[in-house]
Amino acid sequence: MAQPTATFDAYSAIGQREDLMDVIYEISPTETPFMSNAARTTAKAVLHEWQTDALAAASTANAQIEGDDIAGITAVPTVRVGNRLQISRKSVVISGTLDAVDKAGRARETSYQVAKMGRELKRDMESILLSANQAETGSAATARAMGGIETWISTNVTVDTDNTTGTTPGLVGGLPISSPTDGTATAIDETIFKSVISDIWTEGGDPRMIMCGAGQKSKISGFGGISTLFKNIPQGQATIVAGADLYVSDFGEHQIVPNRFMRNRTVLFLDMEFWAVAYLRPIHKIDLAKTGDSEKAALLVEYTLVGRNEASSGKLPDLT
Repeated sequence: MAQPTATFDAYSAIGQREDLMDVIYEISPTETPFMSNAARTTAKAVLHEWQTDALAAASTANAQIEGDDIAGITAVPTVRVGNRLQISRKSVVISGTLDAVDKAGRARETSYQVAKMGRELKRDMESILLSANQAETGSAATARAMGGIETWISTNVTVDTDNTTGTTPGLVGGLPISSPTDGTATAIDETIFKSVISDIWTEGGDPRMIMCGAGQKSKISGFGGISTLFKNIPQGQATIVAGADLYVSDFGEHQIVPNRFMRNRTVLFLDMEFWAVAYLRPIHKIDLAKTGDSEKAALLVEYTLVGRNEASSGKLPDLT
């Protein structure tokens, strides 16, 4: 079929109104499982410090003679540890004209961009807290950086026997100043997975949360110790369940939590009672000095990761 001669159509007409929906669709994820589950505390200096301690090993030789004099035993001091506070920020400059014109999906551009920056800043924070191989540093010429969680966890680290190059130095002088190095990547398996849980339990931890990227989540779902949780599935509806929410080990139940902002080559076994985020300055908006026909704003946060006792948790690094 052909259009009749001299047909005046929408391709030629002038003055048609724009059909632009008054909605902005955003797909970028904003869930931050680690920050959401970590405790929130307050810092008062740019180097945030705390103390850790552990009981002496249990002894089967603790038998004493009746009436014996009691000799003094040298006490073991606590360990002082800490982490550097990091400043993260986002900023924007919006012209006065853009704020004033009629826009689809938002009233003031400045308000929309500030709200967007808030979501972006939370994503940055989650990535930094879970960061790989980021050590504590900072000087007058270098921005302060906190030691990320992969730098902190060093006691319960299990690697495949094929891994001969990866290292996790742990704390030096109570600070996470030496970054781990990646080793040869190998496939995850349930044997080494269970080994980390066992090691943590022996140390006294209770890793109820196991955090991983999408690739490792899929592989863990195939383990034999998986107990899938079914929620609100309508009766009579055909359902295929291929994901795992819960792993049941000899030492309890462990929630499997996927996290988009951590490396896929690492699985973290976390006792969240021992992890916190300390804030010197929580996320807040700063209205910057007006120097012309524009609005300037920034969002800023000063914070650090607190590993109350890293032996409470563990990690499986260097996974394909």
